[in-house]
Amino acid sequence: QLRLVESGGGLVQPGGSLRLSCSHSGTIINFNTMGWYRQASGKERELVAEISSGGTTNYVDSVKGRFTISRDSAKNTMYLQMSALKSEDTAVYYCNMNKPTYRTDWGNIVAEADSWGQGTQVTVPS
Repeated sequence: QLRLVESGGGLVQPGGSLRLSCSHSGTIINFNTMGWYRQASGKERELVAEISSGGTTNYVDSVKGRFTISRDSAKNTMYLQMSALKSEDTAVYYCNMNKPTYRTDWGNIVAEADSWGQGTQVTVPS
């Protein structure tokens, strides 16, 4: 299974910034979208931002103008730059890759429906 590993979460004061990273194993051949989701305590997981294989980005209204999603294919990494953070941004952030096709480190080509990371906590105190 494709491994996605998030990093960069932590505690940040309101108005501050954080950059989340999501690195993946293997070599991506194709995918539908890559995205960041978040789940606050007691709430459902929601899409925060996504980027298509063609580079089109999409954001939930609550983060527009504050968050930026990007991808560095050479580094096998996706990013979420978060600024002007608010207490309501507090959540566990997950990275996702939808319909990835990739070559494993052993040379096998694998197609999956959905891949998720383990999540990274972002806490912005009120």
